[in-house]
Amino acid sequence: AEYMGRSTASMTSFLLQTSRRALSCLPPSLAQSNVGRFAIVSRGFATDKKTTEAASSVDLPKQARAVIVGGGIIGCSVAYHLAKLGWKDIVLLEQGQLTGGTTWHAAGLIGQMRPTSTETALSVYGANLYQSLEAETGQATGYKRCGSLTVARNKDRMINLQRNYSRAKSFGIEAELIGPDECGELWPLMRTDDLEGGLWLPGDGSASPSDLCMAFAKGARSMGAKLYEGVRVTDIHSDITPTGLRVVKSVSTEQGDITADVVVIACGQWSRQLGRKVGVNVPLHSAEHFYIVTKPIQGVTNDLPVMRDPDAFTYWREWSGGILMGGFEPNAKPCFSDGVPHDFKFGLLEEDWDHFDILMQGALERMPTLAQAEIRQFVNGPESFTADNQYMIGEAPEVRRLYVAAGFNSSGIASSGGAGKALSEWIVNDGPDRDVWTIDVRRFGSFMSNVNVMRDRTKETLGLHYAMNWPRREFMSSRPLRRTPLYDRLTAKGACFGSKMGWERANWFAPKGVEPVYEYSFLKPNWLEHVGNEHRHCRDKVAVFDQSSFSKFLVQGRDAEKVMQRLCANNVGGPGSIGKVVYTGMLNHRGGFETDVTIMRIDEHQYYIVAPTAQTVRDAHWIKTNFKDDEHVTLTDMTSAYGVLAVMGPKSRELLQKVCRDNLSNEAFPFGTMQEIGIGYANVRAARVTYVGELGWELHVPTELMSTVYDTLMEHGPAFGLKDAGYYAIESLRSEKGYRAWGLDITPDITPLEAGLGFAVAWDKPDFNGKAALLKQKAEGVTRRLAVFVIHDANVLPWGDEPILRDGKLCGYVTTANFGHSLGKPVCMGYINRKDGGKVDKDYIESGTYQIEVNNKAYKTSVSLAAAYDPKNAKVRA
Repeated sequence: AEYMGRSTASMTSFLLQTSRRALSCLPPSLAQSNVGRFAIVSRGFATDKKTTEAASSVDLPKQARAVIVGGGIIGCSVAYHLAKLGWKDIVLLEQGQLTGGTTWHAAGLIGQMRPTSTETALSVYGANLYQSLEAETGQATGYKRCGSLTVARNKDRMINLQRNYSRAKSFGIEAELIGPDECGELWPLMRTDDLEGGLWLPGDGSASPSDLCMAFAKGARSMGAKLYEGVRVTDIHSDITPTGLRVVKSVSTEQGDITADVVVIACGQWSRQLGRKVGVNVPLHSAEHFYIVTKPIQGVTNDLPVMRDPDAFTYWREWSGGILMGGFEPNAKPCFSDGVPHDFKFGLLEEDWDHFDILMQGALERMPTLAQAEIRQFVNGPESFTADNQYMIGEAPEVRRLYVAAGFNSSGIASSGGAGKALSEWIVNDGPDRDVWTIDVRRFGSFMSNVNVMRDRTKETLGLHYAMNWPRREFMSSRPLRRTPLYDRLTAKGACFGSKMGWERANWFAPKGVEPVYEYSFLKPNWLEHVGNEHRHCRDKVAVFDQSSFSKFLVQGRDAEKVMQRLCANNVGGPGSIGKVVYTGMLNHRGGFETDVTIMRIDEHQYYIVAPTAQTVRDAHWIKTNFKDDEHVTLTDMTSAYGVLAVMGPKSRELLQKVCRDNLSNEAFPFGTMQEIGIGYANVRAARVTYVGELGWELHVPTELMSTVYDTLMEHGPAFGLKDAGYYAIESLRSEKGYRAWGLDITPDITPLEAGLGFAVAWDKPDFNGKAALLKQKAEGVTRRLAVFVIHDANVLPWGDEPILRDGKLCGYVTTANFGHSLGKPVCMGYINRKDGGKVDKDYIESGTYQIEVNNKAYKTSVSLAAAYDPKNAKVRA
C-alpha cells in the first residue's frame, strides 16, 4: 500500500497500527469503464517524539488544568488555542495515535460559507489561520487557496446559488455568480452543456488533514501543552456543588487518574460512548463516508479548484495530480450503532460499490473522462453526524466545566480552527463570548441520546449536505417523537406538522381536499395560501394555536425574587408583582440576550417562566449556573407538565367568556396579568399576553386536561368562528407586529437597545446582569438598530439572510422574513449597521433609502422603527 496524499517531513513511515487488506478489482458492472485496480490505504505515520509522548515511556501527570480527550484535528486545535490564550498544564490524551480516528482519511476541503454569520466568521478565521500556521509552527499543512466552484444543473439549484451569493455578500465573503462557460474555464475537465451556472468562491481551498492536525499539535506543544498517545480515558468523574450542580473532577485512564479543572470530550465518533459514562448527552452517530482517488490525470493541475456538483451529490478536489471524488448520498449507511471499537485506529470499512454507485454515475455525467481514469484507492471511512447536520461545542449541561467538541458532519477540517478558538474562549471565560447557538451542544434534548433516533436521523442528515436548501425544510426521519395530547385531533383536521426540539407542531392546516404535505419552493410554496387564510382569520375573528412545546420552568425558594431580579433586565419583583406577566430578557455581561422569556409571578416564592421551544436545555443550564452557592432556590423543568392553548383574535374574549365564569373584562383582567380560571370542567392558568398582536389569552393547562379544554373550546367555538391555526401563521402575524424572535432578531450578541427593546429594561433597578454594559451603550449610542421593512413588490418572497442596502450600499441583512397577509406585502426585520462607528438613531435611519436584495435582485422597501401593523397596540389592549 502507498500513502495517499502529499509526502511531508513528518510522514516517515506508514501502516504502523494495522496492515490493510488486499483488495480485488472493481465489480464487473464497472469493468467496462477501464477502471484499474485500487487499494485502500491506512494513512498513519510514525509518531514524532517531539510532538507527542508514548504513555509507556512517560508517567502521566496527576493533575492538569485542562484534559483534552482525543488527538484528532479538533482536540489538537483546542489544545493549540487554549495554549494560545495563555493556559498552562494542558494535557491531551489520545487512545491510539494522533489523527488516527477520522482526521487521517478526511478529504480536506476548506470552505468558508456556513449557514449563519457566526459560523461563517469562525470558518473565515480558520481559513486565514491555515495560511499562516505552517510559518508559525514549521509544520507543513498542505493548505492551498485554490477557490471552490459549486455548479447548478437546474433552475431551482441556480436560485439556491443566487441566495447563497446574496448570503455571501451579507457575511462579507468574496463570491461571484458565473455562467456555464466560465465554469468550464475554471474546471476544464467537466462537462458544462447541462449547467445553468455556478457560484465561485475564490477564498476557499483545501489542505492535507493529517499535516494540518500535526501543525496544531506542534504549535500546542511549543507553548507547553503535553500530548500523550496510547492513553485511553476509561471514565470521567464529578463532584456536587451546594446548589446541586455536578462539576467535573477528574478522568480515569488505563495508566492512572488525572485531576482536572476542565475536561474536553473531543474524541470524534467515540464521544457519545465516553459522554454516557458520565451521564452527558453527546447525540451523534457514525455513518460510512465514501470517496475514490485516481492516479494522475492529464489536465489536472495543482491549483484546480474544489468543485461541488450538489445535484449529483458529489465533491471533487485535486490530489497528487489525480482527482479525489466523494459525496453525500441521499440515503446514508449508519454504522457502529452499538459503539465504536476502541481498537478501531487508522481503520476503514469494507468497500460498497453498490452503495457508491449513485455517486459514481453522477460523477461520470459531470466528468465523462473519469471512465478512462485509473482508480488508485476506494476509501470508506466512518465519520460522525448530528441530528441537525451542525457540529457541537460547548459546556455539557449535565456537568459544569466538562466540554464537548464533536459531531462535525464531515466538516471537521474546515471547522477545526474556528471551533477550537470558540470553545477555548468559552472555557477561559467560563461562557461563550459570541452567539454560537446553532453549534451549541445545549440545543439538543436528552431524547436525542436514543440510538435508534440517531441512527435513523443519520441516514437523512448526511445527505443534507447537498440536498436542496429549501426554505423551511423539515426533517423527515425519527418522527413523530414528542407529541402533545392534541396530536391525533389536529392530524384529523389536516395539520401539516413540523418538528422543533423533538415536538410535533402544527405548522399549517390543509383544508378539505388538500393533502397536508410540503411542496417546497423558493418562489411560492403550496402552504402560503392556506397560512394566509389562518392569518386573516386570527386578525378578523378568533384562532386557537397549540403552543404546548413552549419551554416552561418553575423557579422557587425563599431567594427566588432576589435571584430573578438579578437575572432579569425587567422588573419582576416588588409590591404588586404577584399575578403580573412580564416580558424580559436575561442578559450576559455584554448586555446581550441569553434568552427572552415571559415570567409570571405565582406567589412570594414561585415564578413560572415561559421560554422558546428550542431553548429548554440551554435556558435551564444558564439559569442554574447563575445560582449562587448560598442562595436558596431551585429550578424545575415543567415543559411536559403543562400544555398551552393560545386563543387569539378580536372575538377571543367573547368565546372564552362563554366557557368561563370568571370576569375577562379589561378592568377585571387587564393586559399583562395572569389568573387561574375555569374553562368548562378544567382549571387553567390564563395569561393575557400575545405573540400575534391581537386580543387574546394563553391558557397554560395541565397536560392531562389539554384534550378536555380543547374540546370545550371547539364545542362552543363555531358561534364565534373559531379556527385552528399553526406556527407559520404565528410567524407572519408576529412579523407584522415587529415581535422579535430569539436566535434570529435577538441573540447573545444583541442588546435590548440595539433591538429596540429598551422599554423591557428596568433602568432603576439597583443591579442586574449586563446593566453596566447597557448603561455604557445608552450613554454612547448604538451603531446598529433593528428596523422593520415592508417590500413594495407583493410578488417577491424573502426567506432570511438577504442583504439590506442603504442608499445602494450594504448595511446589514434580514433576520426575519415573512409574507404579511394583512399588509399584502412581504415584511422583514433586520439590523441597520454603521461601519464608521457613527450612531444609528431614528434620524439616521429615516434619512436613507432602502432596498432588500432577493435572489440577486434589489427591491424597494419602506422602513420604520415601529410595527407595520397596529403600531399603537390598540387591538392588543382592546
